[in-house]
Amino acid sequence: MALRLYDTRRRAIRDFNPLEPGVVTMYVCGPTVQSDPHIGHVRSAVAFDVLRRWLEASGYDVRFIRNVTDIDDKIIVNAAAQQVPWWSLATRVTRMFNSAYDALNCLPPTGEPRATGHIGEIVALIQRLIDGGHAYAAGGDVYFDVRSDPSYGELSGQKPDAMQPTEDSGAKRDVLDFALWKGAKPGEPSWDTPWGPGRPGWHIECSAMATRYFGPVFDIHGGGLDLVFPHHENELAQSNCVGDEFARFWLHHGLLNISGAKMSKSAGNSMFVPDLLADTRPQAMRYYLAAPHYRSESDWSDAGLAEAEAAYSRIEGFITRASEQYGDPPDDSAVPAGFATAMDDDIGVPAALGELHEAVRRGNSALADGDETAGRQALAEVAAMTKVLGLWPGDFIEAADDSGLRTVVDAIVPALLDARQAARERKDFAESDRIRDALTAAGVVVEDTPHGPRWHVQ
Repeated sequence: MALRLYDTRRRAIRDFNPLEPGVVTMYVCGPTVQSDPHIGHVRSAVAFDVLRRWLEASGYDVRFIRNVTDIDDKIIVNAAAQQVPWWSLATRVTRMFNSAYDALNCLPPTGEPRATGHIGEIVALIQRLIDGGHAYAAGGDVYFDVRSDPSYGELSGQKPDAMQPTEDSGAKRDVLDFALWKGAKPGEPSWDTPWGPGRPGWHIECSAMATRYFGPVFDIHGGGLDLVFPHHENELAQSNCVGDEFARFWLHHGLLNISGAKMSKSAGNSMFVPDLLADTRPQAMRYYLAAPHYRSESDWSDAGLAEAEAAYSRIEGFITRASEQYGDPPDDSAVPAGFATAMDDDIGVPAALGELHEAVRRGNSALADGDETAGRQALAEVAAMTKVLGLWPGDFIEAADDSGLRTVVDAIVPALLDARQAARERKDFAESDRIRDALTAAGVVVEDTPHGPRWHVQ
């Protein structure tokens, strides 16, 4: 079965074939770095990381661009409220986003362009729109003329006459027109242009950056469902009006709610990743975020997170036991046919996870029965599937190694377990229990087996 993906623009699942054989170009809208990353942001990162991993597992060279919007009204407002320069806030928050991506085992992008690093390309694209009669300068700003694009609304399925304006009126000719360039205001950052000093509007930034790295046409444009209108609609209009085909596939992931309610800063229900990671294993968080189909709306809850932890622990436990028995699995193991079929069907992670848990079940049975052939096969399949989903336990251990903490833990825990074993041998069970309780309190889970104690950090 060939890979098929749902294209928002066509409103259909279509066969995916890249422009260049063996190469996939993918642009994903990254964060506006105004405040700390919340779980909605990392759901997007995980969803497109899984797509990228499957493309790479399918033999493609994936060129993945995820931008950073580092100049925006909200950045300026938040920086002023914190009494720091806008660029300082943007830099700090960008680091926090990258730390969150790393913690959740998201592969780094091929490129991560910043809007402020591409002012030249943005100005050139605006000039092309003006020259083509699709944009105009007014009151120090430059606006896109929505009525000049007869196909406007195609991506979101709306008609212009039924649309509500998404920006303040300003000096625009039509309430639907949107800003390509915003004239300078006192105390705000600005760059010189033929229309006067100012800064870019949001939508033009991604059109300019995508074509800067991929040219006038590329394979996949991704983002959240909330970006279909106006952001992606406006990107498509700008690019089409200068003759660029732009993205061939538009992919959008469903949004993440909190106990059934839409997550937003104004509602005060945003769940920030650094806070959650203080009490949650990143493995469990990634499992939770990856498990629903990427296009489905999902809900964040403590109960759901506990289920994700339990499900991941079953996978992790099998990998630990099988690796102790058989050694590390081969690096080039193939995924089972059922898993591949699920992933080729619009990245069907729920069905793919079913294949993964079935392989874990078979592997545990093989371990219990002493069937080495079946056990090794199950371990190889589980390894291949977890690596595609970004859930291979070793990847998270390597990430923890970056802080140096894992080296310390690896030295201390075995020494404590040796002391516990010595206490048990001399029948000092109070001391043995004290050591185990101390390890448990520190988040170290100890399992006694016929081959000696086994442990992992919860």
